[in-house]
Amino acid sequence: MPRRAEILLVDDEEALCTAAEKILAKEGYHVTSVNTAADGLTRFESNGADLLITDLMLPDLEGIQVLKRAKEIRPTVEVIVITGHATVEKAVEAMRLGAYDFIEKPLDRMALVKAVSKAIEKQRLAEENRRLREELQQQRGEDALIGTSDAMVAVKKLIRQIAPTDVTVLVQGESGSGKEVVADVIHNLSQRRDNAIVKISCAAIPETLLESELFGYERGAFTGAAGSKPGKFELADDGTLFLDEIAEMSPQLQAKLLRVLQDGRFQRLGSVKDVQVNVRVISATHVDIHKAIAEGKFREDLFYRLNVVNVTVPALRQRADDIPLLAEHFLKKYAARMQKGVHAIAPKAMEQLLHHTWPGNVRELENSMQRAIVVTPGDTIQIFQLTPPPSITASGESLGPSIMIPIGMPMAEAEDRIVAAALDQCGGDKEKAAKLLGISSRTLYRRFSKTED
Repeated sequence: MPRRAEILLVDDEEALCTAAEKILAKEGYHVTSVNTAADGLTRFESNGADLLITDLMLPDLEGIQVLKRAKEIRPTVEVIVITGHATVEKAVEAMRLGAYDFIEKPLDRMALVKAVSKAIEKQRLAEENRRLREELQQQRGEDALIGTSDAMVAVKKLIRQIAPTDVTVLVQGESGSGKEVVADVIHNLSQRRDNAIVKISCAAIPETLLESELFGYERGAFTGAAGSKPGKFELADDGTLFLDEIAEMSPQLQAKLLRVLQDGRFQRLGSVKDVQVNVRVISATHVDIHKAIAEGKFREDLFYRLNVVNVTVPALRQRADDIPLLAEHFLKKYAARMQKGVHAIAPKAMEQLLHHTWPGNVRELENSMQRAIVVTPGDTIQIFQLTPPPSITASGESLGPSIMIPIGMPMAEAEDRIVAAALDQCGGDKEKAAKLLGISSRTLYRRFSKTED
């Protein structure tokens, strides 16, 4: 049974209190009445209430002050004010200050019940929304990092330590290992969790557009700039900005990013006015950042700004003990999403997962689980169609599985088949697939953008 709503009534008229208590008790509410503002606020501060009903004209304090103080004590409380004909203007003022409704004297039973019912319903819905948000926050919190291996326990411990702070974080790890999940968890466990986490991939956006995406632009800043547009930094103000594949950023743009990290200021393209933001930056890369610095591809001073705290996400092969947990997680997630009655993995199939090298890491495992769920006819996955690791030639070059390109096949279709095979071999990792094909990651991203359009 749901608990009875608690109502605190503050009014100096004994007859009114008695009548209201009887009316509301019949509706299933528990009512406590007091006759002074001081007693009401004391009781509210100690015991709380779902709903506060207060007269606007009290012997020791105006009802407006009771409303203000109650909102300070518990901002989520709903308040209904009781007013006489001469105080209707004050009732309107009370509404502006956060009162839910007002009731005129003499009390009308139906008006009282209706106002109270709606206020309690709003209170209950607000509580339910808060509860659901907290549950969602928890799901997006540390629980999103699935794994009990020593490596993952260490990562979780470090995240718990750094999340409440505002330090910049550099997340490193192989593609598909879960760097973006780490960024999400840090944000959702931080003091900024009620604000946005804005994400941008420095590899997915052409270099010529990346600056405007980050910092925004004013009308006329370049051809096609028909109006002004805020950049990712402005959109992430008071929140978190996640810069994925940070090592793909050009040296010129790295210099501008360094300035923002130093003083929180930047200028939109086409503007001479500084914009001040309060943003926590989390960046990520799968490349050897020290090698990039040595080769002059990445600024050393920017690295030290970004790398205040370093979180290294282990590759899946380095935490094989977590494979069963991850597989079960993806099984439940995608079986429900696809409405498939698959709920188990046969021991031999699990052995396949445990002995695979997982070059595509968690992303490859996730893709493999989805594929298995789709093709499994019964309720148990019996076998996985896993992409074998590439063979190695005497020269050290990798040779993946071959594909058939019939003579006469249109060039575009042949290219699509080659790209699909490369992605399959790389476990869905676009960065690795681009490297395997000998093209830039931006070229591959643009190809996908055209396909999706």
